[in-house]
Formats: sequence, C-alpha cells, structure tokens
Amino acid sequence: MIYIDTRNNDPRYNTAVEFYAFNELAKEDDVFILWINEPCIVVGKNQNTAEEINQKFCDDQGIKIVRRVSGGGAVYHDLNNLNYTIISSGKSEQAFDFKSFSQPVLDALAVLGVNANFTGRNDLEIDGRKFCGNAQYISDGRIMHHGCLMFDVDTDVLVDALKVSKDKIESKGIKSVRSRVTNIKEHLSNKEMTVLDFKNELRSHMFKKFDMSEYTLTDKDLEGIKKIQAEKNDSWDWIYGKNPEFNIKRSRRLATGKIEANIQVDNGVISEVKFFGDFFGFKDVEDIAKKLVGLKYDRETVTELLSKEDINSYFLGASLEEVVEIIID
Repeated sequence: MIYIDTRNNDPRYNTAVEFYAFNELAKEDDVFILWINEPCIVVGKNQNTAEEINQKFCDDQGIKIVRRVSGGGAVYHDLNNLNYTIISSGKSEQAFDFKSFSQPVLDALAVLGVNANFTGRNDLEIDGRKFCGNAQYISDGRIMHHGCLMFDVDTDVLVDALKVSKDKIESKGIKSVRSRVTNIKEHLSNKEMTVLDFKNELRSHMFKKFDMSEYTLTDKDLEGIKKIQAEKNDSWDWIYGKNPEFNIKRSRRLATGKIEANIQVDNGVISEVKFFGDFFGFKDVEDIAKKLVGLKYDRETVTELLSKEDINSYFLGASLEEVVEIIID
C-alpha cells in the first residue's frame, strides 16, 4: 500500500488527487490518503447542489463547493476536519462494505482511549453522536472508500452552511443537526491534541498495520491531477449542473437514503428525468434515467422497463416497487 499526503488544503485539488489515484495509481498498489480541506462543502455525486447548501451563506463566508464521484450526502469540511481515503483493488461489486474499511479509524481511536463504533448504513459514532460519514465509489474492480472525520469542526458554521432536509432530521428522531454530531477532540483525554497531531496518529497506525510506503507525486501525476481538477471541480457544470425545467417532482426516503425523481412529461411521454439524493449505487444513475426517456408515463410501461434492470446496481437497497413508486403513482 502506498501513502499520499497531498500537502494541500484546496478541496478542488484534493478530490482530484484521490480520483487520479483511483484511476491510475491503484492499478499498481492499494492507496491510503490523508488530507485536510479549507472550509468547503462536498456534495455527493447524485445530489442537487442548490437544495443541499445555503449558497448565500457559503458565498459570504468564502466556503468552496465541490462534488465528489461517490454517492451519499453533503458534508462540511474545515481545517479541523481530517479526511481519509482508502483505495483497494480486487473488490467485488456485491455490496458496499463500509464497516471493514472504517475499522482502521476505529482501531486508531481505541488506542487514544475513544470508544467509537460503526452504525447505520455508513456512519461512525461516539456515544450515539456522529463524527464521521463515509462514502464509496466502485469501478473496474477497484473501490474507493473515503470519510470525513470531525476532529474539532466549527459546528455553528456547519449548521448554517448545510441545508439539511426536514425529512432527514425526522427520520433520525432528533431535533437538530447540532444535537446529533460530535467532535473527536471532545472525547480525548489529551485536550491539547490538534488535528495535525491526530493526523500523525492515524498515519502511524496505518503504517504499523499495513506494509506501507510514502509516495511522492511525479510531474506526470500532477499533470493528470490538474486535468481532472479542470474537468470537474473547476467546472460549474460538474458542481451545479445544467438542469432542465421539470413538471413532476417526487421523492421518498428509503433505507438506502433519499431518492428524488424530477421528471418532464410532454403529451404523456417522458422527455427528461433527473435523479437526486444521497443514495449509493454501483452504476451511474444517469444511465437508467436515459432509458426512461421516450416512454409513456404510466406505471405499467415504467415497471416493464425497470424490471429488466438490476435496480440495486443503481439504487442500493431499494426494491423495484419502491423505485417505481418514486417515479409514478
């Protein structure tokens, strides 16, 4: 396994590094990356950016917006948030194995005297409060697992920057975002530890646990990273997207997460579909959306098409019936 320290706080650069490492460096060896971002919001691949963030607040505060290649929900980063990425080859596409990839973090915290655990579909918690959300991206026999570890994040800014939907809060049985998150530092006996100290602790733990060597990015690597950054997080289209006007909007929160379907129907025929949400899936949901275009907007026709598809490849954990009901009554 190789270790990469990006030595950069620009989220546009850091997300390009991990995607480059996934596409190129992971062909030769597994990869572990640690990185810290300046204030930003990272939205999931399938999310509607405009509905996930408080744009005016972010603009006023200079908070950057970026989009990652994996699914899941939006997260807030600042300089007291530590991000980690594990990229591994030879994994099947049968399931998203969040727990085993999170174990090194739980083990490192245990050494520091913090009892943390994996819970729900992709969260890490201390005493029932979340300090890390995880996401994964799978392609070509490789898996990228990444998480954001709240070490000493400014939760006041987090709350103001993110627009968390009411149904998500209610589904957790809580009253606010602030009441269900916590910082790692609150639970450490050493209150003098900084996020950089914690970064070094996690790095040391990984070096002891795995046969790992530090990797220095070459000029060729940097050129490839710069290209990815230009195509993605320097691009307005990638972050916000050009979305057509829709005349039907339907959504449901399932065990897999929130799935929203925006549909344009003209003269009884589907002319455009866009799926949003914090769900996960192995395949690009845009592929299934394209197949729906041109169909009659009725339950039988939609069901017939979707029944020929592996629904779980697009909406992990959702049934055919649930997805049909999101699209049409």
